[in-house]
Amino acid sequence: MQTASSMDIKVPLELLEKTPVLLETMLGGLSPDLLQWKPALDRWSISEVLHHLSHIEPVFADRVRRMITEDKPSLMRYTQPHLSDPSFYASGLAAEHLAHLTDARRDIVGFIKTAPASAATRSGHHSELGTITVSNMLHEWASHDLGHIRQIAELYRARAFHPHAGPFQQYSHPKP
Repeated sequence: MQTASSMDIKVPLELLEKTPVLLETMLGGLSPDLLQWKPALDRWSISEVLHHLSHIEPVFADRVRRMITEDKPSLMRYTQPHLSDPSFYASGLAAEHLAHLTDARRDIVGFIKTAPASAATRSGHHSELGTITVSNMLHEWASHDLGHIRQIAELYRARAFHPHAGPFQQYSHPKP
């Protein structure tokens, strides 16, 4: 197994800290219509993406906390609630979801920053994936954030800008 160091978690931790700021900057002041718009019945709105991020935040945080504070904790596979209930993320307001994410993220980032340098190599046993390290988890978490930031940007782009680009529409093809 590859050894991780505190430097291995610096980049993902910086992104995790920036995510709420990026989302607040991009989404601040947007209309409820834009935040609730869905490109298709089987796709999420910006608000639903934010609800998902807010909902999964404690899952990521708990895993990281446990790997840092416990010796090789057992980590269960996460079952996504929207797979059994497609409307799971439809409730609540985008601002509420973002506020919850921001508060929870601030707490876990603060916790990780106070962890010893060896925290990156701490591990747990995932029920499906086997041994994972804090470094692995933080890189996955940062990747997850970026995937949803991209998704939110595409939703925003497809609803607010592309329809009004006139002849320039031929140059871009949003995929929200």
